[in-house]
Amino acid sequence: MNWLQWTVIALLLLAMTAVALTFVGRVRWRGLTNELLDHLHTARVIPQPARFDARELDGLPAPVQRYLRAALTDGMPVVVAASIGHSGTFNMSETGAQWKPFTSLQQVVTQRPGFVWDGRVRLLPGLAVHVHDAYVAGEGVLHPAVQGLFTIVNLRDSGSLAHDELMRYLAEAAWYPTALLPSQGMRWQAVDARSADATLSDGAMSATLRFHFGDDGLIAAVHADARGRAVGSVVTPTAWEGRWFDYELRDGMQVPDRGEVAWLLPEGRHAYWRGSVTSLDYEFAAPAR
Repeated sequence: MNWLQWTVIALLLLAMTAVALTFVGRVRWRGLTNELLDHLHTARVIPQPARFDARELDGLPAPVQRYLRAALTDGMPVVVAASIGHSGTFNMSETGAQWKPFTSLQQVVTQRPGFVWDGRVRLLPGLAVHVHDAYVAGEGVLHPAVQGLFTIVNLRDSGSLAHDELMRYLAEAAWYPTALLPSQGMRWQAVDARSADATLSDGAMSATLRFHFGDDGLIAAVHADARGRAVGSVVTPTAWEGRWFDYELRDGMQVPDRGEVAWLLPEGRHAYWRGSVTSLDYEFAAPAR
């Protein structure tokens, strides 16, 4: 065979290897995802009460009352679980702007609080990083792997990482707002006319975020003074915020269609996640009336 034939064969072998690795990686990743989801659903319980009663808002800070009255429908059933699809861009740079497209599917349960985020960030055509970011039965999980096969890091703990993941669950409750009710374990503390602090506990673990409400009464942003930010191999507590936009009525609830998440660094705001909802499905504690 001449050099051209050898080149064609080599390219075909490389292409077949890439296809095989992609297939094996997807199968492996699907298995890891299913393991996390099994643990997530094994730990869940049915929320009580099963329906929202607007009378439970009495005594809450004024902006929280306005929000929950605007976001929820009196008598509606409480969210048990949610499935949230997103697409958008993820900033791969720790200091600059290196935005890459992503898609994800996130499974959430509200009692015991937890979620599994299964994301795929495309680096190049045919090359992606699969990511598990999760809070399951009191344990935090962070596991990115190239093509779902080659692990970059695999972190699991019931300490600082778990706290940061519980904070994420709380921040994203705008997508499952019945979880923000006092009857569902949320504790609210007044701050001012446009903001309030929310605290959620799961066993011995507690997370607190400041919620800021817009002119329409809905959640405009959430803020933490300190959340763990990994820079290389070092994790540093860093101010953090999420912003929510374009609310829509879904299943009797006002929920955002878009979001952006950022670190608040001394040199300025550093956004790293921008996403839009592509699918949103709920499981409720009681039938719709």
